[in-house]
Amino acid sequence: MDVELRHLRSLVAIAEAGGFTGAAAELGVTQPSVSRALAALEEALGVRVLRRTSREVVLTAAGERVLARARRVLAEVEDLTREARSGHTQLRLGHAWAALGAHTVELQRRWAAVHPDVSLHLVRTNSPTGGLAEGACDVAVVRAPSGPDRIDAGRFDGAVVGLEARYCALAADDPLARRRQLRLADLTERVIAIDPRTGTTTVDLWPPGARPEVEESHDVDDWLAVIASGRCVGVTAESTLTQYRRQGVVFRRLRDAPPVPVRIVWWRDDPHPSAADVVGLLAELYRRRTPHRRG
Repeated sequence: MDVELRHLRSLVAIAEAGGFTGAAAELGVTQPSVSRALAALEEALGVRVLRRTSREVVLTAAGERVLARARRVLAEVEDLTREARSGHTQLRLGHAWAALGAHTVELQRRWAAVHPDVSLHLVRTNSPTGGLAEGACDVAVVRAPSGPDRIDAGRFDGAVVGLEARYCALAADDPLARRRQLRLADLTERVIAIDPRTGTTTVDLWPPGARPEVEESHDVDDWLAVIASGRCVGVTAESTLTQYRRQGVVFRRLRDAPPVPVRIVWWRDDPHPSAADVVGLLAELYRRRTPHRRG
């Protein structure tokens, strides 16, 4: 026999009401129903959770532990139910690295003004889908290419809202940092820090005969740390400049690197009602942006 929610509700009601009669009234069922639920719980757990006397009902030591867990489980179920029923009153926007860079704050403010009935929450999840596949968000910002190892076009739909220039990240005392702009060829003899799961950079940016060495990283903080050390340089989208500032790391624009498409993606078979609204607002913000310049 498995533990059921009704068993846990009966235990909590008994503990709070001080007996079976009060628990039955609280739950809106008969007293025998409460007794059967409690017996079923004890059978499923294989322990006694209550001691019954002619005067009172007292929790056993095991019952105290079970009661504490039962309250947490029921609270989680209540939160789950509330979220499922009110899911359209909030929009969780996931991202793996840099959200929307310079547009992040403006998006939050504009959204609150235009859609006061749908709260916007940013959620960072270090996954190729920015948390969408994991259920951590309703829509996600991705800068990774489509494909079975990144964004599965069969499961997810999406739209490009803008383009971001590529920049080289390097240690502040690196000789290349003296230049205002760089080219991809300037990096062929360097070691490139690449996040293979969530990053925007692959060695395909360079021609086959002139590809740099690669060192893998698995998080934007690790990526910045290895660049600050001088061991590696990195190539990233423009949004990283404004979202992450690390002492000892500077950014220089790559003149000949193709831009990075910024896409909003959602579940193809279950799109959030506000997906089209966030796409429209972000497309407007990216159209109005001015190129980022950083010395």
